[in-house]
Amino acid sequence: MQPIAEALSRVRLGEPVQFRNLTVFPLFGRSSGAPGYLLLGDALEQKLAHVTEVSESGAVPELLFVNDAAEKVLLVDGEELVGARQNRILNVTLLVGGKQKVVIPVSCVEQGRWAWKSRHFASADRALFAKARAKKAWQVNASLRESGSRYANQAEIWSDISAKAACLRVQSSTQAMADIYEQQSAQLEDYVKAFRPQPGQAGAVFAINGRVTGVELFDSDATFRKFMEKLVRSYTMDAIEEASPEANPPVEESVRRFLDDMKSAPVQRFPALAEGEDLRIESDAVVGGALYAENRLVHLCAFQVEKPVGRPIGRGGTIDFDIPASPRRSSRRM
Repeated sequence: MQPIAEALSRVRLGEPVQFRNLTVFPLFGRSSGAPGYLLLGDALEQKLAHVTEVSESGAVPELLFVNDAAEKVLLVDGEELVGARQNRILNVTLLVGGKQKVVIPVSCVEQGRWAWKSRHFASADRALFAKARAKKAWQVNASLRESGSRYANQAEIWSDISAKAACLRVQSSTQAMADIYEQQSAQLEDYVKAFRPQPGQAGAVFAINGRVTGVELFDSDATFRKFMEKLVRSYTMDAIEEASPEANPPVEESVRRFLDDMKSAPVQRFPALAEGEDLRIESDAVVGGALYAENRLVHLCAFQVEKPVGRPIGRGGTIDFDIPASPRRSSRRM
């Protein structure tokens, strides 16, 4: 049995919790306790790791991650890094070994700034909103197939952020995703307070207006507990945009069908940039990715399919970036 199907066959679906138009179905895993790695935010806060631009001139789709700790560090798809020349989000999930350096694939979420704010990045308390993460998953899948790289379509990500800002009437001098979240913080925190991790919960299926949207699953309930608020904010940002006074929860059958679609979806396997393998899934029903390392599924993120509309990624799975005029390099371990 392939790793994603095996991991999903071992989880138990819990009773849903609903707040306004967002519904969360808990997923309970068999593993619990310490996962054997640090989360990126903890490692940066404790100064056990740091993230910088790859050089003084920088490169939009790449950053340098340095793990100074003896422990491994988990970097999760979609989480935001703020500072340096412009804010970025991670294109894939990575598990980086102790004392390792890795050039990590990222996308910009602050189109209007290319100027130093700090030398090191900090971890934000949010992730790219789910609708854009789903589209990014398509793009990363195509990039891996075509060139072995993990690029997303930067123009499309900027377009998604601009559309979100316009819909929510948010003004930002640098067209930053961070400003959207900050100006919607009151609503976001109402949702965050409504959803709390349960003992043994290692993941969740999220639904907006009764429609199953996506799933997040970790190898440890401790990891999910620390990451849940970022995920709730990610899905809530779409829920706010799609607010409905008549928001019925999805029936359990639709959630199980979504999980079954993931179990049966084709999986392509690629060597990860650091530890383990990148597993990419794509079918007419679901799209997403997972990290498989140390004989376990470390993280899975997948979404109900909504085929993206827009420009293709371009030659060799990459795109032309508007800024800066610096050479593009492939992601690699250093």
